[in-house]
Amino acid sequence: MADIQQGYRIKDIEQSQRPRERLEKQGAHVLSDAELLAILLRVGMQGTSAVQMGQRLLYLYEGLEGLLKATFTELCQVDGVGPAKAAQIKAAIELGGRIAKKQPEDRVLITCPQDVADQVQYKMASLEQEELWVLLLDTRNHHIRTEQLYRGSLNSSSVRPAEIYKSGIRHNAASLIIVHNHPSGDPSPSPEDIQLTRMLIDAGKMLELPIVDHVVVGSRGVASIKSLYPELWTS
Repeated sequence: MADIQQGYRIKDIEQSQRPRERLEKQGAHVLSDAELLAILLRVGMQGTSAVQMGQRLLYLYEGLEGLLKATFTELCQVDGVGPAKAAQIKAAIELGGRIAKKQPEDRVLITCPQDVADQVQYKMASLEQEELWVLLLDTRNHHIRTEQLYRGSLNSSSVRPAEIYKSGIRHNAASLIIVHNHPSGDPSPSPEDIQLTRMLIDAGKMLELPIVDHVVVGSRGVASIKSLYPELWTS
């Protein structure tokens, strides 16, 4: 354990190179296992940094697999850990396990505009302002997540394609469905809706992240722009 004892203190590291700052700027994937544990632990103990404690835990339990098998009581008995830090570690491990177990088949399959409506109509139909949401889909058209991006008057000049596609790229989506509401209750697409759809379809072609449909929601029903104006997708 000599290398563990020769670790460093977080405050001795240049701020931009500290684990939390690196995660913020570069993403969690660039951090070592010990650095990720250090973020969970938050602080170390006298003479030992949080990173050193992460290294010690990995050493004691022979890596992440051993840490996964460790009980809450066992973690509490490690110097400097205690119930609060042990709970944080076990909670993070459990969340990771649940994400890994969640299969695409557990997600809602989107096959038609009504499937989209089932996901959003209850919330969107009662909104007092226009809002634009984006449904992210995987390669088999399963719903990954919904992003709520814009509120207020929507048109091609107020909506930035970069904002629409950023969430899709970040979550590794295969395609997107645009959804917005009409507070008037009438879901009929407006000329502005058509223009916005055309702009987003063109942007999706360039980014190879296609728009599957643009669905308009109102209290009196839903309208699929793709069903009403299929030529937008073939032009």
